[in-house]
Formats: sequence, C-alpha cells, structure tokens
Amino acid sequence: MTSKKVIELFYDVVSPYSWLGFEVMCRYRTVWNIELKLRPTFLGGIMQGSGNKPPGLVPNKFLYMGKDLNRLSEYFNVPLRSPSDPFEAMFQKGSLNAMRFVTAVQEKGKGGDEQVERVSRELWRRIWYEDKDITEPASLSEAGIKAGLSDSEIKELLELSNSKEIKNKLKISTQNALDYGAFGFPLVVCHLNGKPEMFFGSDRFELMAHCIGEKWLGPLPDKPAAKL
Repeated sequence: MTSKKVIELFYDVVSPYSWLGFEVMCRYRTVWNIELKLRPTFLGGIMQGSGNKPPGLVPNKFLYMGKDLNRLSEYFNVPLRSPSDPFEAMFQKGSLNAMRFVTAVQEKGKGGDEQVERVSRELWRRIWYEDKDITEPASLSEAGIKAGLSDSEIKELLELSNSKEIKNKLKISTQNALDYGAFGFPLVVCHLNGKPEMFFGSDRFELMAHCIGEKWLGPLPDKPAAKL
C-alpha cells in the first residue's frame, strides 16, 4: 500500500460550512488512504488577514445562506439549524474563546485528535443545532462534559486556554492557513508529492478525490457509521 496522503483541515466552529467539511473528512478518514490532521483555527483572524467579508454581512448572501444550510443539512446528514440570532452568534459573540479551548484540548490530547474531534463536534452542536452559547466558561464546560472529559480535565483546559502558549498556538495555526492562501473556511490542504493543494468550501470533495487519486462516494460513504 502506498503511504497515506496527509490532509490538513483548517476550521472554526462558528462556521456551519466547516461542520459539513469536518464530518465528511472524518467519514472518509477510513475510506481514503489519508492521514487527516485537524487544525483548529480562528476564522475572525482569517477574514481580517485576507481582507475578506463574511457572507452574513451581505444581505442577499445572508438570506441565501439560511435556505442553503437547510438543504445541506439533509444532504450531508448533519443536524444544522440556524441560531435564533445568527448575527449575534457569529459576529457579536464570535468563537475566539471556543477555538482557544479546542486548541487547548489538542495541546493536552493524548490520543491524537480524538478528543479534539469530539469537543469540536459538541461545540458545533451547541451553536448550530441547539442554539446555545459557546463563549462562556460554563458553555465550554458543558461541551467538554458531553465530549467525555472529566471535571478536572475541563478545569485544567479552561485555565490553559487563557495561557499565552495557547493564544500563540491559535495565532500560528491561523497564520499557517493564511500562508496557504486561506480566505474562509473550511480549508482543506492536501499534500501531494511535496506540494500543498488547497481546496476551499464544503463542495469540492469530488474534485479533491480526483486530485488525490481517490473515489468520491457521496457524503455518506458508509451510512451506518456516518450517522451522528
């Protein structure tokens, strides 16, 4: 068997399209010959660093986004539901605290990205399905508990997430994404023959499969295992 292709997934839990990309890449981790590396990153820093404008700030895009997410939720089998106040959730509250917490989880994780995957998914569920906060320590604690972390682990992670070390690590991840050419999320970087190939969005999987020599089997390559 040829060596696994390294694929980096840069994401932020404030982005619903990132959730779609995240779930699909996690499903294909055991279908394609790949090594998936999760890269928690701060979308706010990407937008500022690239000079991009969030789709939610363009009225027609914002209206389309709501309808689009309903269709995508069914297609990808991901339980997406817009928050009651999307503008507040995405732009006023944001995700800096949440992504620092996820970064701390990754820093302390002992089993690869397993804990990062579970915590990220719970945070997405909170904001994009349960219409709950993801910024306050109590909110992060609830997500951590649902992801299987202990009270002592969560306390340590909350303290670590406010450290200079974790703040810098999140900044570095954000800058790495910008260096690849990021302007939004999800961002998937496939490393092929020593060269990075960048794919933006949750609708490039068929093209990505073609480029890495794999087969796209749809959003549910293994239906029993793919259900959330």
